[in-house]
Amino acid sequence: MIAAMEQEFVTTILTFKGLVILIWMAVFFVVERVAPASPNPIPVNQRLYRVGRNLLLFLLNAVASRLFVIPVTGLAAFYSLTWRPDWWGGVPGLLIDLFLLDFFIYWWHRANHVVPVLWRFHQVHHYDEFLDTTSAVRFHIGEVMLSAVFRGVYIWLLGIPLLSVLVFEGLVLLSSIFQHSNIRLGPRLDRVLAYVIVTPGWHWMHHHAIREDTDSNYANTLTIWDRLFGSKCGHKRRLTMPIGLENVVRDLSLARLLARPFR
Repeated sequence: MIAAMEQEFVTTILTFKGLVILIWMAVFFVVERVAPASPNPIPVNQRLYRVGRNLLLFLLNAVASRLFVIPVTGLAAFYSLTWRPDWWGGVPGLLIDLFLLDFFIYWWHRANHVVPVLWRFHQVHHYDEFLDTTSAVRFHIGEVMLSAVFRGVYIWLLGIPLLSVLVFEGLVLLSSIFQHSNIRLGPRLDRVLAYVIVTPGWHWMHHHAIREDTDSNYANTLTIWDRLFGSKCGHKRRLTMPIGLENVVRDLSLARLLARPFR
């Protein structure tokens, strides 16, 4: 009976999270086309194909999430070590968990740029020649599954409950959609927000097609990690800056993107 109630609770949380993310993504998708910050360099006849390719990768990862990521995360949380003190619970505990998970994702992202085998998968995200809301969900299915495994170990070691992970996943996607979006935010507001959270101006430098900039600004939600660990980019975003990978002329087809890590 208790297990069934827990399963129903998790299902409710996942459904609510998915609905919020879809609404958030749809709003940003519309706004960035009504009031874009940066001109789209991709030919008009190829833009729909690009968006479709990114969304297909998103659908593949949604399937992987249901079949692999959620079960791995659930097992890691269920069998996690039980060393945490009593005060590490409730709302304060949730905030600590979110902070620790954001710390993990910073280092995981940084590792994806440093470890060659991880970069093989992560570069699929960087092949995109332009940034908008669909870029936020464009990842290779292999990267998603590898991330679930390593994060699962982290969850197990720290005893992080499943609810904290689900809340964090929702915040990660909301943050990712915002920072990849092409909305006209205004440089002053962008700069003020970037003192705390990752903004489009902050994250777009990470997608600049110059490797020095690509290997910087790894933070996902809180910019404090880049400041603390010396990975803050020293350059400023330009609206006409080239996006993608250095020395790469064009993006790949869906099939070639999926095969890319194994070539």
